[in-house]
Amino acid sequence: MSNPEIEEIPIRDDMIRLGQLLKLANLVEDGVEATELIKNGLVKVNGEIDDRRGRQLHVGDTVTVNGQTVRITAAS
Repeated sequence: MSNPEIEEIPIRDDMIRLGQLLKLANLVEDGVEATELIKNGLVKVNGEIDDRRGRQLHVGDTVTVNGQTVRITAAS
């Protein structure tokens, strides 16, 4: 089983909400799509399904949607 490339997404603040990250990382088109994916259990945070759109994410957290994984990093 191969490990797909993990894209790093830098954030300016200490945290970002899950719905915001999905849009920032271009994993969804808009907030409506983000809400649907999260509500339907299609979003994993750090390898576990999370159904909270407002979930606070921090540097080092990973989010996976449709086989694409992104990792949060601190903006330099």
